[in-house]
Amino acid sequence: MKALRFGLTLVRHGETHYNKQGLLQGQAIDAPLSDIGLQQAEAAGIYLKDVMFSNVFASDMLRAKQTAETIMKHNNSCSGLQMSCDPLLKEISFGTAEGGRVQDVKEMARAAGQTFPGFTPPEGETQEQVKERVKEFVEKMLQQVGGEHWGQADREEDEARSSTAEGKPDDGVRGVPVHALVVTHGAYMCVAVRYFVEELHCSPPQGCDVATMFSLSPNTGLCRFVLTVREEGGRFTLSEIHCVFVHRGDHVKQL
Repeated sequence: MKALRFGLTLVRHGETHYNKQGLLQGQAIDAPLSDIGLQQAEAAGIYLKDVMFSNVFASDMLRAKQTAETIMKHNNSCSGLQMSCDPLLKEISFGTAEGGRVQDVKEMARAAGQTFPGFTPPEGETQEQVKERVKEFVEKMLQQVGGEHWGQADREEDEARSSTAEGKPDDGVRGVPVHALVVTHGAYMCVAVRYFVEELHCSPPQGCDVATMFSLSPNTGLCRFVLTVREEGGRFTLSEIHCVFVHRGDHVKQL
């Protein structure tokens, strides 16, 4: 039976002045990257320059688009690619808390017996609502990537490529011709990774615990997954997902 294996690299956007000051942006505040954020995006682009991408998706918010554009500028495989900006990848809406201190929302969550970012401030999106956006994006991505690249599908018995982490930029995607770059937001990524693990039964990297997987990525932090997709009745369905690494930030440690 034929199957298409493809890489998925999630990247959190670079730092903004709101991140630096510990303030929540959510959806209402469309801040650009700070000078440090631009440096982080440049560092991510240089780190990923030789990693092959076949598709690029980004949140339609400025901080994510700037990060994606910078990564694409440095990448050797992105010159002919078009970035697809998708509102399904927007950050979580934090309602009345947007523009306020993250610490204040953490205290509100603690008082309610919950944790942040799982806590929903007044008028904010619930975790369930965000998860529905994640599910809708994943389905949309599967159909697009499958439709564009099914001709590169392998016979299952030929799939002997490694998806382990060795500390290299192309971990898990060496020799994998289909690879989607997705640039989004920190709290959104937390929901996405939780959905992958709890509902799609994503296997974690060796030696990685669940608490680490569900933690917040640093600005321009990288999470990589390898997905196996099959075609059934003209639609593409996910049959397996494996996590290669989470929250990698080697490229920004020197900044």
